[in-house]
Amino acid sequence: MAIEHVGSTAVPGCPAKPIIDVGIVLPDPSLMPELITRLGGLRYKHEGDLGITGREAFQKPSPVRHHLYGAVVDTKPYLDHVLLRDYLRTHPDEVRHYGEAKAALVKDLGADSAARDAHPEAKSALVEALLANAYSAHAAGDS
Repeated sequence: MAIEHVGSTAVPGCPAKPIIDVGIVLPDPSLMPELITRLGGLRYKHEGDLGITGREAFQKPSPVRHHLYGAVVDTKPYLDHVLLRDYLRTHPDEVRHYGEAKAALVKDLGADSAARDAHPEAKSALVEALLANAYSAHAAGDS
């Protein structure tokens, strides 16, 4: 149905690792098995939902330059990605705050492999707050 560039690299001015997050948007959940099969034929490893029900993750063999996800349009995983991206694109103060918080996490956790693994969990409270703002803005018609 669509391919979306999501995540920090999709937001101008947002600090990000040099890895692009890409979402493949499906119109119907019944198409997910076909997506998994087709991506497998392109050497993508299906990683399951990685704890986010309704979103499937895929990894291409090294070097990793992107994360690939499959989600169904208008589901929470899909909306989380696009609403947060769109909200941050229109709220530069939030991008600055988010970037500062991410930088503080790197400073506190370090930049080695173990720290990179801990980073998403440590920033989850901030992301949840931003998502709440993004959903509120969307409901109000303010992107």
